[in-house]
Amino acid sequence: MSGAEEAPRVAVVGASSLIGEAVIDELRARKFALGELHALEDERNLGATVTDEEKKLPIQSVAGFDFSRMNLVFFCGRGVLAERYAESAAEHAWVIDGSAAFRHREDVPLIACDVNPQALRAIGSRGLIALPGSASVALATVLGPLRALGTLQRVEVATYQAVSGSGRGAMEELASETVAMLSGKKARGRAFGRQIAFNVIPQVDTLDEDGSSHEERRLWTETRRLLGLATLEINATAVRVPVFFGHSMAVHVGFQQPVSVGAAAEVLQRGAGLSLIELDSSSEFPTPATLAGAADKVYVGRLRADLTRDRGLNFWVVADNVRKCAAHNAVSAAQILVNSSQ
Repeated sequence: MSGAEEAPRVAVVGASSLIGEAVIDELRARKFALGELHALEDERNLGATVTDEEKKLPIQSVAGFDFSRMNLVFFCGRGVLAERYAESAAEHAWVIDGSAAFRHREDVPLIACDVNPQALRAIGSRGLIALPGSASVALATVLGPLRALGTLQRVEVATYQAVSGSGRGAMEELASETVAMLSGKKARGRAFGRQIAFNVIPQVDTLDEDGSSHEERRLWTETRRLLGLATLEINATAVRVPVFFGHSMAVHVGFQQPVSVGAAAEVLQRGAGLSLIELDSSSEFPTPATLAGAADKVYVGRLRADLTRDRGLNFWVVADNVRKCAAHNAVSAAQILVNSSQ
C-alpha cells in the first residue's frame, strides 16, 4: 500500500461461490476499510449475482482484469483460477488463496491465523499466501494449544464433513435428494457418485492407489506444517455426511508424557479462536446444527481421558467450514497484513 491512510483496493475472485460470498460478508462485518471492492468470476459464472450490504455487486470477468491496481486479492473459487491468475496478481498485491493450488508449495506461506500468524511477518507489500483446507484449520487450531502439555506423538482423527465443502451444487443436491426421498422417489446421487441424503460416505475427494483420499493426505500434511511438527503421526479418515454446514471431528491425541483432562481444559480455554464446552454447561457438547449461528470459533466438547492409556485425550470438534475455517481465516490474514503495513 502506498500510504498508511489509504484504504486497500480489494478484489474477490470466485465472488459468487459460497466462500466468496462469505468473504464479502466477513469484510463488511469486520468493518474492513475498502477503497474499492471488485467481484470477479470466470466466463461461465458471469450471470451470477453477489449481494453486498443489501445491494447487488456487479460481477466482472477475471480474464483481463487489471490486478496491478489492487492491494489485496482473495481467490475463493476453483483452483484452476488461482493457478491461472494468482501468481501474476501477487506481483502487485497481497494474494490470499483459499484453493488447494499452492498449499503444497514450500515457498508459499500456509496460514491459519489462530495457529501460525507469525508466518505472515515475512510478507512485504505483496505476495502469495495459501490457506489450508477447513478440516486442517479446525484440527490445527485445537492441537496448537495442546502442545503446552507436552510432545504430541500421534493423532487419530475421523472427520465428518459437511456437503458445503464441495460447493453450492452439492448443497442443492442434498436438499433435492432429501425432498425426493421424503416424497417416495429415488435419489440421483450425482455430486458424490451416490446418494448423500440419509447416508454417510467414507470418501472425501478422490482415492490414491494405497486407498487414502486426497483429503486425508491434505489433512495430515497441512496440519503438520501449520504446527511445525514434520514428524507428527496423523492417521485420518475423512467422511462426508448429510449436513449443510459445519465439519465435525472425533479426535484422539497421544502424548509422550502423561496428561490430565484438567490441564488440557485450561490450555484449551486460553486457545486462540477456541471455545471449550464442558460437560456441566447447558450446551453439553457442540453440534453443527446448534452452532450454525454462533460466534466464529472452533468448538471443542466431550473432552475426556483415553481410558486405555495415561498419555491420551479424546475430544469432539465442530467448526463452520465456510465461515470460520475459510472466510474468517482469509479476512484475518488480510487484517494482519493491512495492520502491519500501517
